[in-house]
Amino acid sequence: MSKDWNKRTAAVHGGTRRSQYGELSEAIFLTQGFAYDSAEAAEARFIETGEDEYIYARYGNPTVRMFEERIAAIEGAEDAFATASGMAAVSGTLLSMLKAGDHVVSSKALFGSCLYVLENVLGKFGVEVTFVDGADNAAWDAAIRSDTKAVFFESVANPTLEIVDIRTVCELAHKVGALVVVDNVFASPVFSDAIAQGADVVVYSATKHIDGQGRVLGGIVLGTEEFIRGTFEPFNKHIGASLSPFNAWVMLKGLETLSLRVNAQCDTATALANRLDGHTKVARVLFPGLESHAQHELAKTQMKRPGTVVSIDLAGGQAAAFSFINALRIIKISNNLGDAKSIITHPATTTHQRLTEEQRQALGITRGLVRISAGIEDTDDLLADVAQALDAV
Repeated sequence: MSKDWNKRTAAVHGGTRRSQYGELSEAIFLTQGFAYDSAEAAEARFIETGEDEYIYARYGNPTVRMFEERIAAIEGAEDAFATASGMAAVSGTLLSMLKAGDHVVSSKALFGSCLYVLENVLGKFGVEVTFVDGADNAAWDAAIRSDTKAVFFESVANPTLEIVDIRTVCELAHKVGALVVVDNVFASPVFSDAIAQGADVVVYSATKHIDGQGRVLGGIVLGTEEFIRGTFEPFNKHIGASLSPFNAWVMLKGLETLSLRVNAQCDTATALANRLDGHTKVARVLFPGLESHAQHELAKTQMKRPGTVVSIDLAGGQAAAFSFINALRIIKISNNLGDAKSIITHPATTTHQRLTEEQRQALGITRGLVRISAGIEDTDDLLADVAQALDAV
């Protein structure tokens, strides 16, 4: 594989391994174990595995390795390790690098499960976590201490689409030797270059844009070879949150069309945001591509395009939000995102329902807020669907 390839080419050809049959589509090595030619060969492999040598699917698999190498090429990372889900990637990354007494600084605008891991799981094991306003660089500067071990944030927050200044936060963290972990799922590997902007570790829920068709769960952790092989792999292969070879194959197929899909989705998200902005029944539209977005200028410098998700706040609160959601004909109600099908969810009663009302208000998650993940349907059809649903409110 050439290092000069652009992302779209790497997404089609990166990491490909072919058997003696020369198959064009990647092979699924649907096996959990591997045979050895001799007892001596088994002994040698357990001491040190060579290139394309495997022991057990929990440790590695040829199909999974193709996925890891391909997405590492797209992301510009030295190495990657695939996991059973996006949350396995997030929790495994943090747990593999932290111990009791360590200090973490995190943005407070996070997906509900991420908040649970930081507040409950890490706290249970004696890790101190300080939460800050992710958009406030001064807050990061004040919270990061000389003993801070890690910094964690979503580059684009769920569901309010708040953007963290990756370069600045990385500079602040690196001054004290802290590792920066970025959950980059909303930006996607196509629109973001978080590692080039200073991130040490990038995690994705591959369930979202990478699969992109609502089929399977998966996650990926990307970083330096030292971190992936020296810190994350020893933890994850014993914990057992490994990616199925079949799911890895589905992800490989998803990567082939990733750029085409997310660019089409971004076109539609932009059209929806522009059409909804200023509507009498909409109190606010949250989309990095709008000049009204608080971090619009940062988004232009940090992301190639503003993304595939639009959040809108219905002026009539939860009753209006539910009326709007229930009146939609094309856009489906679900809590996923990045799918080929357009999806809508009401965060206050679904993904962020475990938060207190005070916490939700502090994050800007009102009862009227809905999150729309643009799909690849015809843009005019989606605009018409949204228009008739607003008429029903």
